[in-house]
Amino acid sequence: MSTLNVAISGLNAARIGLLTTNHNIANASTPGYSRQQIFQTTNTPMFTGAGFIGQGTSVETVRRLYSQQLNEQVLSASTGAAEMDSYLAQIRQIDNLLADPSAGLSPALSGFFGGVQEAAAHPASLPARQSMLSASQALVARFQAIDLRLAEIGQGVNAMIASEVTAINAFARQIADINQRVVLAQAAGPGQPANDLLDQRDRLIADLNTKIRATTLLQSDGTYSVFIGSGQPLVVGTVPLALQAVPSPTDPQRIVVAVQTPAGGAILMPESLLAGGSLGGLLKFRSESLDDARSDLGQIALTLARDFNAQHRLGQDLDGDLGGDYFDLSAIGVTQRAGDLALAIASPRDIALAAPIRTATPLTNTGTGSISAGIALDATNPNLWTTTTLNFVAGGYQINGAGPVIAHAPGANIDHNGWRVVVSGTPAAGDVFTIERNSAGVADNRNAMLLGALQTANTMAGGTATYQSAYSTLVAQIGNRAREVEITGQAQQSLLQQAQTARDRMSGVNLDEEAANLLRYQQAYQAAAKVIGIAGTLFEEILALGR
Repeated sequence: MSTLNVAISGLNAARIGLLTTNHNIANASTPGYSRQQIFQTTNTPMFTGAGFIGQGTSVETVRRLYSQQLNEQVLSASTGAAEMDSYLAQIRQIDNLLADPSAGLSPALSGFFGGVQEAAAHPASLPARQSMLSASQALVARFQAIDLRLAEIGQGVNAMIASEVTAINAFARQIADINQRVVLAQAAGPGQPANDLLDQRDRLIADLNTKIRATTLLQSDGTYSVFIGSGQPLVVGTVPLALQAVPSPTDPQRIVVAVQTPAGGAILMPESLLAGGSLGGLLKFRSESLDDARSDLGQIALTLARDFNAQHRLGQDLDGDLGGDYFDLSAIGVTQRAGDLALAIASPRDIALAAPIRTATPLTNTGTGSISAGIALDATNPNLWTTTTLNFVAGGYQINGAGPVIAHAPGANIDHNGWRVVVSGTPAAGDVFTIERNSAGVADNRNAMLLGALQTANTMAGGTATYQSAYSTLVAQIGNRAREVEITGQAQQSLLQQAQTARDRMSGVNLDEEAANLLRYQQAYQAAAKVIGIAGTLFEEILALGR
């Protein structure tokens, strides 16, 4: 090779170096761009009597500075951070809703039982009864409002799931298209990487990972196969598959993710396998927090209504009739949604504040025995209102003065005809106690007191919590989970920044370094051009010698 050819090889290498450096500078702010670098090699030297003489240089390839390991670390941190961000944005809505000191359930519960206590203090007062009824309506409205808001959040999650699925499908199509272009590009230049196309594909995969955790497998033809979940293919070479957002077969109001089959059908994907990214965050939020919140709220509403109904049926209203259901369970008993709770009564006269029975002690009794006011145990007993006497004799008592003698222990419960009384002290033989219908008991508040006592009764969580404490536990659980998600998200963001810094240290464009490369390649170019000029001068002098 002549001096001129050697100089031209150096000139070409410097020119490619300048072009590559210029390309790096132009894409310094391009997301996902990996810095490119030329790799030169010396040409095969020529042997002469004086030894091997160099024959210049050639550019072997232009490669991007890229680490698969560092890129995978960025993808892992990115999909985790996106999942936590998505989860946190949703759970904050529930946290703010349930913990609101004015719009939450706590003030409505307090107001409801406050109304019960007011009615218990004035059982014959229609205004007091109306106040209790109004507080009951406010409680029902609050249950309905909170459940409606939770349902709206659920509908919003449905819409976002559908949107994320659409975005994932779009990324799948774009990745498949890039795969096709990579195959064509690398076929046109065997052994040479299509750097910019590879960067574009990696950027799409990075964007896909913000939607759902995805893994890739490099194929022999240079394409990437992309998998989600537990290995569900999303892109196979140049063929994209599609996800679908479809109504759940068990709950049409719930959108789930399915894989579209070639025949046009859909195969549901277990949500536990769709982890990572904003889609994974939405699904995790719904299954872990939203479903629990609606279920727990519904359980509080249903338990309160059942307990209150059971006690209300054991009372007597202002017209002397036995109490009926206070809350309507026809809908909530099936759905167990707090939004389906309703009142069953509309008139304050129908509130059963009195007990349906009363007891009497004749002045002629000579013993020290006394009888309690009595409570109803079974309002369906046909003999509940049948007047009954307890006639004490030696060794015990008889019902209505006849039949077997029943042994009596002072303070023990006496249950009969659907009621319960307690006789304390020591009745004398011949003493009589009467249990009868509580006629004209408009001022009686015994059942009202029992209704009010439900406020502090441990009827929730297997008999370990009140309605208020059960709701407080729900609020605390959601609040704690929100803080856990926030802390985890911050940790993921920190990991993401560290991973990006490590990757950018290798793949990012350093403008100071590129400026130095420009100067270096410029000098190399100028030097090669100078050699070409000298070679031309020498050639002209040789020609001149022959003239």
